[in-house]
Amino acid sequence: MSDARRVSEVLIRAFNSHDLDAMARCYSDSAVYVSPSGTAEGPMEIASYYGLFLEGFPDLRLTPMKTLVFGDEAFTQWMLSGTQTGHFLMPGGRTIEASGRCVTIRGCSLRTVENGLIQTNCIYYDQAELFSQLGAHLAMD
Repeated sequence: MSDARRVSEVLIRAFNSHDLDAMARCYSDSAVYVSPSGTAEGPMEIASYYGLFLEGFPDLRLTPMKTLVFGDEAFTQWMLSGTQTGHFLMPGGRTIEASGRCVTIRGCSLRTVENGLIQTNCIYYDQAELFSQLGAHLAMD
């Protein structure tokens, strides 16, 4: 099994068990995480980004649909589902209070792996899809 596939599978298992320490261990010290909600650098900051989602959605679960591996890169298409029972931080610092709404969003991740650890993780999903399911709207300031 390639390092890219192995570390991707470990990250998904850690995410689904909500183990922030295990998620952080999947990343190199110089790792970069890029998503529609922002950028994080280093394992601890990246784990804190995951933590923000888990605060808002304590039952959050990622279901991988397909993973393709090309050398040191892994591309995973996934579904993310959960219920918003905690506060959720939106871009710009606005918070959505617990709504009790269930969400399911589609997305994908592209991870580059070096020496068995994730160096870059680019996450793509439609924020409008997420926010509309929460009954929130992005304000264009």
